[in-house]
Amino acid sequence: MQLKIGNFYVKDIVFGEKLSFADGVLTINKEEAIAFILEDEHITECDIVIARPGEKKRIVPVKEAVEARVRLDGESLFPGVTGDLRMCGSGTIHALKNMSILGVGKHWGSFGDGLVDMWGEGQKYTLFGSLINLCLVIDTDEEFEQREQQKKNRAIRWAVHRFAEYVGKVVAELEPEDSETYELPPVTKRSEEVNKLPSVVLVMQPQSQMEEMGYNDLLYGWDLNHFVPTFMHPNEVLDGGIISGSFMPSSSKWSTYDFQNFPTIKSLYREHGKSLNFLGIIMSNLNVSLEQKQRSAIFVAQIAKSLGADGAIVTEEGYGNPDADYILCLVALEDVGVKTVGISNECTGRDGASQPLVTLDVKANALVSTGNVSEMIELEPADEVIGELQALARDGLSGGWPDDDELGPSVREDGSIIMENNAMFCGDMIAGWSTKTMKEF
Repeated sequence: MQLKIGNFYVKDIVFGEKLSFADGVLTINKEEAIAFILEDEHITECDIVIARPGEKKRIVPVKEAVEARVRLDGESLFPGVTGDLRMCGSGTIHALKNMSILGVGKHWGSFGDGLVDMWGEGQKYTLFGSLINLCLVIDTDEEFEQREQQKKNRAIRWAVHRFAEYVGKVVAELEPEDSETYELPPVTKRSEEVNKLPSVVLVMQPQSQMEEMGYNDLLYGWDLNHFVPTFMHPNEVLDGGIISGSFMPSSSKWSTYDFQNFPTIKSLYREHGKSLNFLGIIMSNLNVSLEQKQRSAIFVAQIAKSLGADGAIVTEEGYGNPDADYILCLVALEDVGVKTVGISNECTGRDGASQPLVTLDVKANALVSTGNVSEMIELEPADEVIGELQALARDGLSGGWPDDDELGPSVREDGSIIMENNAMFCGDMIAGWSTKTMKEF
């Protein structure tokens, strides 16, 4: 299974007469683009705003991020979501790099939404502060959830995925600046030299806790709450087989952009045949009841052992209740002789002094932390807010609050904010982007 990704590096995005890409500049016809987005009858208002690194712009509430791409065979980017089902993982894709398409609420935010700053102190907390962002600022007729803390945000999320295809087609006929090729032979058909290396699997635990459909991550359009752990080719993830949901405090999220570019997958590819034998991915899930958590851990350990894995990396999307799935999985793998490393954020409280994970075990003795979700952050006012700043305080975004006896409101009268890291959009970069460093004092 071979996946080839041709890369086009975006230096700027501007509005102009027609959709085009030349000399690193992506030009968007704003009127035509908005008309395309408004084809969805559930979208009542839409604006498109460009946000570049260094501009004093604050974006909130951010609901989703997607990389603009096109498949050269004409198939949809996200099978089961924006098009018919097909197997992901092979073929040729052209991708627009250094930019993302963000889905932003014009007014209403929700528990899983976040914030992106394009400058200053806040810029460093999320990958998207360093990208050129094409922001779709949208309101919808989904009034049934308007004042709910948990929102499915379906119309906005689907608009971003559809628009990623709309924009990506601009480079379909162009020659990429460079390309990446991802290919793994079948597990039983690898060379003797490769088979002598330590065999490693990546265990992914995407968000799937909500028993009501519509909130969870989707795999080939299938709600992951209905899922049991399954062995997958890593190319399926990089090729749009999985998309982000709308549940989970924002700093802990994997956006669709993260799945499309998952750095831990790419790192394992780089080491394949050199220091390790990358077997592939065990796609797991996150559950509610203890029995479900235990069952998934058993599945993961059995698959890893059957594949002959010597080592595993386990990474979870989330914290709190999902920590139980995470630690159970780590322990189950260790129990069958698979040496395991975990990657997750932690919730140690605003003072950093609490237990980092809800549950721990002595066998989970190799853990990588990507940051504290409860870390307090104060940010100066922005020159421009894309979306609605009050959503951070008013609408139940994790990390924001309407008022506090000691700290006051998250959104102050002058436009400055105080919040928890929780509200940074994909801020803990658990997919493997993180530049954070652990220091001992």
